[in-house]
Amino acid sequence: MRGACRGSRCRAGCEGVPVGEVTGLESWALSGTYLEACNCEAICPCRRIGGRPGGRSTYGICLGALSWAVERGRAGDVDLSDRRVVLVDRYDDDEPGSPWDVILFVDETADERQRQALEAIFLGRAGGTPLRQFPWAFKPSRLVDVRAAAIEIDHTPRRGWFRAGHDVEVRVTGTVADQEPVTCVIPGHHQRGEEIIADLTSTAAPIDFRLQGRCGYEATFAYSSD
Repeated sequence: MRGACRGSRCRAGCEGVPVGEVTGLESWALSGTYLEACNCEAICPCRRIGGRPGGRSTYGICLGALSWAVERGRAGDVDLSDRRVVLVDRYDDDEPGSPWDVILFVDETADERQRQALEAIFLGRAGGTPLRQFPWAFKPSRLVDVRAAAIEIDHTPRRGWFRAGHDVEVRVTGTVADQEPVTCVIPGHHQRGEEIIADLTSTAAPIDFRLQGRCGYEATFAYSSD
């Protein structure tokens, strides 16, 4: 049974600040695993499928939750290995520029310097490859909030899940049979990944939703300041 989505409230509620002001963060690099889910039907029409470019989201309004488990990472002298990040988003294909509204959750076990570095990188403020791969960095976007949270991630292929505090949860529930090669801009079209089916929930107002049996994607990632 499909869940009810309340994310349409977000248009009035997301009075955020622009995401993409670049900071002076030193040379940095991160790599690890990635899992996302959104309200589109699988295979997500926003993705590149069999080398063909993607298009509009299934319902015209996209609601999603994204997660990164950093396996190896450094920003200058700051070690970012074994840190975790989650982001929830909303955008409307028909809003001019289709800006993303985002809430970023940063690993609460990170110290202050680690949190600052992760925030700068994942909001695109540190420049580098995110300015080509994160739509909320290379398009007009609105930052709703940045929150420290207890983030749990298990990116086991085809059985993954993640959770950010009591606000966000995504769980893989199935696979997509006989799929052509599918790639996603956020981990990178150069990274091979797999489309999956997932349940996703967010109570992180104003980007809130509860959905079942929707599309998801798992892959590896490697970002850097170069």
